[in-house]
Amino acid sequence: MKHIRRTAARRALPLAVLLPAAALMTADPCLASESGGGTTPTGATSTGAKPTVVLVHGYWADASGWDQIVQALQTQGYPVVATANPLRSLSGDADYLAAQLKAIEGPIVLVGHSYGGAVITNAAAGNPNVESLVYIAGFAPDKDETAFQLAAKYPGSRVTDDPNAPVPTALNAVPLGGDPTNVDLYLKPEKFADVFLSNRLDASRSQVLAATQRPATAASGNEPTQSVAWKTIPSWYLVATDDRTIGTDNLRFMAKRAKATTVEVNAPHAVMETNPDDVTKLILQASGDARPSLAQTGTNGRTALLGGAALLTVAAGTAIVIRARRT
Repeated sequence: MKHIRRTAARRALPLAVLLPAAALMTADPCLASESGGGTTPTGATSTGAKPTVVLVHGYWADASGWDQIVQALQTQGYPVVATANPLRSLSGDADYLAAQLKAIEGPIVLVGHSYGGAVITNAAAGNPNVESLVYIAGFAPDKDETAFQLAAKYPGSRVTDDPNAPVPTALNAVPLGGDPTNVDLYLKPEKFADVFLSNRLDASRSQVLAATQRPATAASGNEPTQSVAWKTIPSWYLVATDDRTIGTDNLRFMAKRAKATTVEVNAPHAVMETNPDDVTKLILQASGDARPSLAQTGTNGRTALLGGAALLTVAAGTAIVIRARRT
């Protein structure tokens, strides 16, 4: 099924409103339905070499969140880089990633989860080696949009239960000095399992993830996007249907707007923790190893006609050979 919609809605929101959306940045997926919009990448087929898969985490997580996906991809022979995302500013984080990408030879499949999606959207622009973008419950902003604006577009996040609170009620803000808005944002330990994991992991694992979470600055979610790689690079998108961080409807909006090849998975925002196989499957699809069937991607009339004509030609040639042998 295809879902494609273009929207250029932008809203300027005060920090008090944007901060609540801050909690909308971390997560994971699980495959349930698919819609096609992306183009199959050439990475593993045009050059014969497997692309390098670069994984970018988001808020309240770190590179270790990709461990199961890294192991699965390496088992299949893919070079993998799970980078450390600084979570300081969108422009700075994107520049940091862009420098890493330039050091990689050959085709790249670039994967971003949560706020990491906003980072790959900016960092991949202008890099001809990036053949595919994969958004795992991630932000896919358009030019001049911020992550916090997108997180507040539709309801679904549980980052706050009081829209008038100066800091979202599920977050702790740690001052960094100077401007009062210069703060690091943490998910409260008692809110972590519900907001980030939709209560789908056992208590002991949830507590470990809450204790080891990495904070992000409020400034990173308030900074407008400058480059939009999904407009020129084929994209894939995993929508987590129980996302309580960014909100499932916000994920769907961004996936449709980007015309991404989309799968929906019954999973929380941190889908890598709960559904690593589904995440790996989508990355392999974007890498060219698991192409969608014709029914999933769609086949236009001209392609079908040419395919039928080719089949008839082969059949006719076979008949001629048979007749020749009989005579």
